[in-house]
Amino acid sequence: MNFPIASSFSSACILSLYACLFVGTPAHADLNDIYRIYHTKPALAAFEICQGGGCVQSDILQLTEAEWDNVVRIFSPLPANAEAEREAISKAIGALEDMVGTKIGTAADRAGTFNNSDYLHQQDCNDEAINSTTYMRLMQQAGLIRFHEILDTRTRKFFFTGWPHSTAAIREQATKAEYAVDSWFYDNGLPATVLPMATWKEGYIPTDSPILLRPQQKEPATD
Repeated sequence: MNFPIASSFSSACILSLYACLFVGTPAHADLNDIYRIYHTKPALAAFEICQGGGCVQSDILQLTEAEWDNVVRIFSPLPANAEAEREAISKAIGALEDMVGTKIGTAADRAGTFNNSDYLHQQDCNDEAINSTTYMRLMQQAGLIRFHEILDTRTRKFFFTGWPHSTAAIREQATKAEYAVDSWFYDNGLPATVLPMATWKEGYIPTDSPILLRPQQKEPATD
């Protein structure tokens, strides 16, 4: 079974893979691994997670039914509208990051990218966008996402107008409105930020994000 996200894997997506790479470390975005992940149907018994920046390391892991029940409870009862579903998606991504982090070492992943290279098992925005997309595909297969379609990852800036940054994305079925699902703004295990794509494209960063609050991080003010 092919997902719409697989057919839309494009040159724009490839360009986005060089966004958010760790400063001071080589940029070795593994396009073959990323292409494979996008074309593989994830399952609780075997799904792939990226880390290291540009998916330079990928881990195949599984979740037990008891672990997945933690996600199901977030959607219980099933959201009655798209807005409530987006809130549940946000929380579920945080819960999945927490569970996965204990398995592959990314539990200490810090918000942002810059100056994180001294910390092991860090993820850049490409890793985060791909992983969040995988998590949402698992939710969709389980019948938890009913009001949204899962889209290809999105990128803002593309170097020409600022520092590139990528995110997972969804589209509300009824209104066709697109939303960014960005788990890069906060440390591992916290809810993803879900907001209108147009606002995200403008360079949005939450005012309480550690990206802005940690003095040791020196990321560009707009990204």
